[in-house]
Amino acid sequence: MALTIPLFHRPGSILFLDDDTDYLDMLGLVIPTHWQVELFSRPSGFSQRMQQEPARWEADAMVQLQMIERWRQGQPLLPQILRYWAVNPARYQLVKTCVVDYAMPGTDGLKVLNTLLDWPGSRVLLTGQADEQIAIQAFNNGLIDQFVPKQTTDITRHLLGVLRKLMHAPHPRLNTLWRGAMQPSQQSLLQIPAIAQALQAFTSQNWVEYAVLGEPFGLIGLDGAGDAHWLQLEPTSGLGDLAELAGSAGLGFDVVRAIQAGHQLAAVELHQQLNLSGPIRTAPAFALGDDKLVTGAVFSLDTTDLPQPIYGYRRFLDAEGHRTVQDN
Repeated sequence: MALTIPLFHRPGSILFLDDDTDYLDMLGLVIPTHWQVELFSRPSGFSQRMQQEPARWEADAMVQLQMIERWRQGQPLLPQILRYWAVNPARYQLVKTCVVDYAMPGTDGLKVLNTLLDWPGSRVLLTGQADEQIAIQAFNNGLIDQFVPKQTTDITRHLLGVLRKLMHAPHPRLNTLWRGAMQPSQQSLLQIPAIAQALQAFTSQNWVEYAVLGEPFGLIGLDGAGDAHWLQLEPTSGLGDLAELAGSAGLGFDVVRAIQAGHQLAAVELHQQLNLSGPIRTAPAFALGDDKLVTGAVFSLDTTDLPQPIYGYRRFLDAEGHRTVQDN
């Protein structure tokens, strides 16, 4: 069974290409403000923007591959990811999805999308009634990921639903890469629907970006302000091992007993990997999913805990400014 949650998730740009500038203006107003959106009315400007995207994606994937390789050589991943987030604010500009109108003067949306040969993002085609069979064929041939008929009732809500689903879909290459840093037993736990759904709900409500790790087991995430949080995961069957580790790290009998009972978790490995000062941190524990196979706890990190300050997604959006249609 495939993993249903992204192991490495982040926001990115959504590009729209449509010769109807009024429609683009309307999209700019109704699309949620926490999405990074770029609006193009001409294929030339759109193509120019997309020209370097395959190379940018490849360079970013190489950075991630190097993190995994260093982990295999003994360097912990947690501080590496925090450094990656601190020094790579341009990752937010990587284009995750392109939404292109089929019927445009002098060309069509499929021809435009077919020029994006090595770009690994999602392709959505907007179609009129006469173009629907073309879109169905393109979808069946794997040329597009979705198509949205413009005559759909409440098209905007439908389109937003499609985009939300695509933005939170696992990226095959990145998931394969990060799966290599996890144990098979951890992957099996994340394949359990109740646990996957609980993690999806937690991450979508609290974070804009996260990575799933195997050592230690959990998710490191960023909220919109750029504040980092650690969601520690423990197989409930292994709480005794964590309690023993906590005891050997100097935590008192009451804490050890609370860990054994599933009431608290101790961030022993987080403490070690980030060289945190002070006593080992503990946090209230909760079950992920109804089957209670996994216990979690959230630990918030101060800026002094991080290798470097992190430029938040909200600051990035503020710097991007007002959504305007680019008509070059």
